[in-house]
Amino acid sequence: MDLGTKKMAFVALGDFLFQFSSPNFQKNEKISLNELFYKDFEELIYDSVNYNGWFTADQIIVAIDSWTKALTKENLDLWTSKYDFSFEPMKKIGLILAGNIPLVGFHDFLSVLISGNTVKVKLSSNDSKLLPFLAKYLIAIQPEFADRIEFVKERLEGFEAVIATGSNNTARYFEYYFSNYPNVIRKNRNSVAVLNGSESKKDLVALGKDIFTYYGLGCRNVSKLFVPKDYNFDNFFQAMFEYKEVIEYEKYSNNYDYNKAVFLMSEYKILDNGFMTIKEDKAYSSPISSVFYEYYDDLQQLEQQLKADYEKIQCIVSCGIITGSIAFGKSQFPQLWDYADNVDTLTFLLSL
Repeated sequence: MDLGTKKMAFVALGDFLFQFSSPNFQKNEKISLNELFYKDFEELIYDSVNYNGWFTADQIIVAIDSWTKALTKENLDLWTSKYDFSFEPMKKIGLILAGNIPLVGFHDFLSVLISGNTVKVKLSSNDSKLLPFLAKYLIAIQPEFADRIEFVKERLEGFEAVIATGSNNTARYFEYYFSNYPNVIRKNRNSVAVLNGSESKKDLVALGKDIFTYYGLGCRNVSKLFVPKDYNFDNFFQAMFEYKEVIEYEKYSNNYDYNKAVFLMSEYKILDNGFMTIKEDKAYSSPISSVFYEYYDDLQQLEQQLKADYEKIQCIVSCGIITGSIAFGKSQFPQLWDYADNVDTLTFLLSL
């Protein structure tokens, strides 16, 4: 299958997803195969919360919106333009996917197929419905994909290379089990924000998206703030009130109550606004409903610290004061070329 054919299929998938990229679904009669797929996908979006309590319709729509923005002809052309697709490796690639946020493994799935390999997917039980549905649509659009996509319920076998995503604990198992295969093993990472006190309310409200989207469960969620000495958190908390409705969701509320109680019983000093806590802590990974913060004295020294800790950090958001940072509110909308853990997946797959 040539590259153009594969890209056209994913563009068609992006057009299909666009109908579901905002809370008020807009059915477009011109979209291919809507008569077969539209209603079933609409129902799946609303039913997913029954399979994973964190997968509310609103959160799935955010994920769909992100992929709608990514799966355009322009983006696919730009992404693939620097690689050599003159041949298809046609290797069997095993994917072990996480299930922390909706469609979290879609980029790996896309990369394997675009690169001209075949994919054997081991899904997380927490996200076992969405990707198979999109694969079914993709095959209906381009039947040649049928022999290139397989979902595995039991043990993953018969692969020639593997991409596995999990926790730091499972990564140790992956590294041992897959040591004899070409592999990409992903571990825990978190994202951070660097503030200097000059941020506008608009900036800080946008930062709230980086914190609260997916209830903070993703590796691109900001879980740690770096702030200058004597930083006043009043403006930060005022901006966060834009997201106060998050406490109305029971699973989030339970985590907020529990983690706040743990902090108080441990006599930690925290700041609390009724639906989130912030705590001074050098760690990068904070519990759901909480964000850690750390003071800095010098931005250049902080930048060196962040570079030294790059294996712990997925992305950095700021108003441009840190080299390579992204804008507030954009952490959950990566480009196709924004690779997880900064590992170029396409180079890995095309070199097999």
